Amino acid sequence: MDLDDSRPIWIQLVDDFRMRIVTGIWPAGTRIPSVRDLATQAGVNPNTVQRALAELDRSGLTVTERTAGRFVTADAAVLDAVRRELAVGATDTFIAAVTAIGMDLAQAGEVLTERWPDHPIQESGETS
Repeated sequence: MDLDDSRPIWIQLVDDFRMRIVTGIWPAGTRIPSVRDLATQAGVNPNTVQRALAELDRSGLTVTERTAGRFVTADAAVLDAVRRELAVGATDTFIAAVTAIGMDLAQAGEVLTERWPDHPIQESGETS
């Protein structure tokens, strides 16, 4: 994970963990790695990871079971709501970019229609 200085690290971790959940890297109902393991992977303080995971708990994406650990929610409605929220954010970014270069909705729609089946998202988040 590439962290940047423009936003708090814990928020970047929340974003990354949410993506892991909605893309199925961390499938519904599965146990999430420990705070220490995640901190080691990200190269951050365990307290920072704990803060990010607490936010996932608060939003309902994860559930903590005292003796068993933390698990991804199996609530499809919660997962769908987060997917929609992420899609809205990506759409807003796209709209801002295409309107800035002078495209209207019809033109942007044509680009999406042309590109949709041909450009699956790669694991890194980049298009091919």
